[in-house]
Amino acid sequence: MLRPRSKHVTLVDVARKAGFSPSTVSIVLNDAPLARHVAARTKQHIRETAKALGYHPDASARSLRSRRSSTIGVLIFDISDPFCTLILRGIERSLDSTGYLPVIMDAHNDHKQLEGYLQLLMERRVEGLIVVANWLFEEGGVFFEILKDSFPTIVVGRDLGHDRIRSVIVDNDAGGYAALEHLYNLGHRKIAFVLGPDKLSDSNRRWAGMRRFASEHNLTLDPRRVRRMDAALDPTSGFEAGLQLTNDLLRSRLKFTALVAFDDLTALGAVRAITQAGLSVPADCSVIGFDDSPLAAFCTPALTTVRQPMEDMGAVATAWVLKAAQTGPGENSLPPSHMLAPVVMVRDSTRPPHS
Repeated sequence: MLRPRSKHVTLVDVARKAGFSPSTVSIVLNDAPLARHVAARTKQHIRETAKALGYHPDASARSLRSRRSSTIGVLIFDISDPFCTLILRGIERSLDSTGYLPVIMDAHNDHKQLEGYLQLLMERRVEGLIVVANWLFEEGGVFFEILKDSFPTIVVGRDLGHDRIRSVIVDNDAGGYAALEHLYNLGHRKIAFVLGPDKLSDSNRRWAGMRRFASEHNLTLDPRRVRRMDAALDPTSGFEAGLQLTNDLLRSRLKFTALVAFDDLTALGAVRAITQAGLSVPADCSVIGFDDSPLAAFCTPALTTVRQPMEDMGAVATAWVLKAAQTGPGENSLPPSHMLAPVVMVRDSTRPPHS
């Protein structure tokens, strides 16, 4: 037997029960400027009556009246990518006390789905947009065509080089520099590298930082110890690439006492290859990753990695979008690209080489 649908409590119901006009009840419950002229006891009585009846404001009606939706669009490329998890946490925590609701959509690395979701978010009149871009994100294309010039938009994880779309990123050059500095200070000189895809700006900037450190310290980076990942359609393919490319390095018979991986998944693939070859991490080869994704601290050995402050990146992006939604994007002082500093998290996968 079907149960009758419970009746939605309206503002008129509250007014009838409280014994006041709907306009007075509306003024009190919406905390309108005229509420200061309503007696304190009256306001308390109206609010208690509304609570007892289970009254909730109609968000849709309020949105139509105010021309504001109180929603922020959050578009992610793949929620299974460990890179996204902490950024989303930073976004949600920052929005928690603001009255804004995040509308989260996962494009599953499909650019047609991305286009559809962008259109849908615009039609739903979100007041700003945060894009959490993984390393498969294409820097341009339909993204620029769809977005209106005045629409507050910020991308976390990629610098688009676009003056109307701001970015929050880690300083990848500094991160690459710090990774190599850590291994160098431990005493490593024969170091192997598994770099990200050639077209990926993050990888190129990290590699530039490593080459800068090497140049400053007269450290030779043997190109025979360098491998580069192919472009892929799955961000989790980094593990398999790390496994295969490290196996290739091991088969080359070139000695190396440490390996720098593009990211944490790539580093874990490298650890697997080294272990399967009958060697030990870090006794025979130190390994360092990049990101400090949630799994880095829990694997065996716990992974030394360059930490991206992902929660902070989500919080910075949220703060800018909220300010731009309230004042207009042109009034915000955040520079086009906001860079956060990386930190080396030293764990069990690195140690000095055998003497």
